[in-house]
Amino acid sequence: MVKKSVMMKKNKSKINYPGWELKFFDRSKNFRQYQLELMKKYIKGNVAEVGPGNGMNLNSYLGLPLKINLYEPTPRLFKNLKKNFNSIKKILFYNKKFDGSKKKYNTILYLDVLEHIKDDQKEINKAFTSLKRGGSLIINVPAFSHLYSQFDKDVGHHKRYEKKDFDHLISKLKVKDFEYIYYDSIGYLLSLMSKMLITNYKKNFGNKIKLWDSLIWISKITDKLLFNCFGKSLIVIIRK
Repeated sequence: MVKKSVMMKKNKSKINYPGWELKFFDRSKNFRQYQLELMKKYIKGNVAEVGPGNGMNLNSYLGLPLKINLYEPTPRLFKNLKKNFNSIKKILFYNKKFDGSKKKYNTILYLDVLEHIKDDQKEINKAFTSLKRGGSLIINVPAFSHLYSQFDKDVGHHKRYEKKDFDHLISKLKVKDFEYIYYDSIGYLLSLMSKMLITNYKKNFGNKIKLWDSLIWISKITDKLLFNCFGKSLIVIIRK
């Protein structure tokens, strides 16, 4: 049995992330399920998730790992995590940034987190060092710089990513192999239309997210037909 632990020290590793958009995206069950389908075979053993927010991604993969370490530096979100998952014995909670400690993991997850970190190179280096040999670093990010919008700016995204960005980020790492997967082609088209045509993206924001999530089944079909050549999101799987 794994003893649960909480690290609540007041230090500079805590941040104040508003996360106003999470209450809308946390309800996107179809998207979460699709995302899990693309990465679940790599989630195993001792897992760390960096920036789990309210734990909605955790809900989707909870049954796969043996142990889970959650690193959530925002006090409000950390409190929600503890409230929702405190009874699950295999989870350890850390109210701080991922520090690249001496712990080694089979899988490390950054799900819609890396775009919030200014020094992404340092973060990836740190995470890769914390992987066990044969382990996987799984990163999900918003895709394509030409889709960067006021929404991205408002929620603290430093950038949107393309494959070439990760070619550079992992170029100096001793990577065994890696895989890039663009996905959610319908989401890409909706994002492009929103940027070009909608001046106030916050108007009826919740309904727009519901509509997008209801169309994920179409993305699952078109992504395959188009060989995942584009999409609203990009999954990167880096193996050590």
